[in-house]
Amino acid sequence: MTASARDTAAATPAGRDRYVDLLRVASLATVIAGHWLMAAVSGDGMGNLLALVPPLQVLTWGLQVMPVFFFVGGFSHALSYRSLARRAGTGPVYAAFLRARLQRLLRPTLVFVLVWTAAALAVQLAGHGAGGLAGAALRLVTQPLWFIGIYLAMVAFTPPLLKLHERWGWGAFAGLLAAAALVDVLRFALGIPYVEFLNFAFVWLAVHQLGFLRADGRIRVPAALAATGLAAAAALVACGPYPLSMVGMPGEKVSNMAPPTLALLAHGMWLVGAVQLLARPAAAWLARPRVWRGVVAANGIAMTAFLWHLTAMLAVYAAQLALGIGLPVPASAAWWAQVPVRFLAAAALTGVLVALFRRFEAPGGSTAAPGSGPRAAAGITLCLLGVLGLSMTGLGGLLDGHSATLVALPVTAPAAIAMALGGWVLVERSTSSRSVRLRG
Repeated sequence: MTASARDTAAATPAGRDRYVDLLRVASLATVIAGHWLMAAVSGDGMGNLLALVPPLQVLTWGLQVMPVFFFVGGFSHALSYRSLARRAGTGPVYAAFLRARLQRLLRPTLVFVLVWTAAALAVQLAGHGAGGLAGAALRLVTQPLWFIGIYLAMVAFTPPLLKLHERWGWGAFAGLLAAAALVDVLRFALGIPYVEFLNFAFVWLAVHQLGFLRADGRIRVPAALAATGLAAAAALVACGPYPLSMVGMPGEKVSNMAPPTLALLAHGMWLVGAVQLLARPAAAWLARPRVWRGVVAANGIAMTAFLWHLTAMLAVYAAQLALGIGLPVPASAAWWAQVPVRFLAAAALTGVLVALFRRFEAPGGSTAAPGSGPRAAAGITLCLLGVLGLSMTGLGGLLDGHSATLVALPVTAPAAIAMALGGWVLVERSTSSRSVRLRG
């Protein structure tokens, strides 16, 4: 336990919603464990456990918890933006809000990208980046960055969507829900090309909007939200073109994740309702000083752990190969027997990587004062496009011009990295030197 975590825990205001902090940590920890479990590495390459054992896909209805993280983001963004607006009075606050929210998110992300870019260049210059575990690593390690790109979009859209929420409440959520449904109708019934990409915004921003509703205490019947979402998701999967899995599967024609579907939004509703039902008993548990100190400490390293957890897992598999320890056939009895050992080794190595890189996740002292909104908007747009592009291209084709399609445009890994770095510089320079502290 670090001194800063103890101090932060001791200084926690009485009115702070501690459950939100627990949900943030628990959702990222669940994603990390899910990634470690799904990666099925063998002597023939890397596969997906859920694709190899399709009945296990039903587990994603409880373990696909990214909607919970985005829901928590909506809650935190509402509090932060309102706090900053009160402190700034009538002045513009958009640039200051973006810069403050991006500091703890983009610094560790860009460090991760730069370290892995250097490693990828070294591997490819040595002629080892095309296949095997090294090739799989260069394709895989950036894939989870998609969630950071989406989160950046949520930050960017918080001010206008918060205004819609303040005027329409549940009606704003219903509008995003209807838009997501319309996109799926245009996609599946009418076959309109590219329209499905709109649901990257509509689905995830709808979940984010639920966080605004929680911030104002307007999710009063969480059981109804959970039951409605679960029933809708089940009906859509049973009767529609939607797959069972709530995460992407290799080779599938339709994914609930990429682009997101109405079924995934219904899944998000059920999860949000379910976690809300646990809020009261969790609050009593979090009132214990030792428990709360643990949550505070975990929150201080959660993003760093998320960024580096796949690196740790791949290093465990590489160590097995280097030591001559056999890689059993995925999903075999021997493979399952190794799971606890692999998890413990990956957790230990993640801890080492967190110790090395956690300094980049440390919060800044103060945030900058209001500045240039257009410059900040341009910067965050470049950041989210760069991060999303890199999640799709991977780092395996840095030297040969490999590209992937981002919406309808091709993007290469070097271009994506340049966009992310350039966007960060724009956001950093969008504000003046006066300081205002944010809440949340």
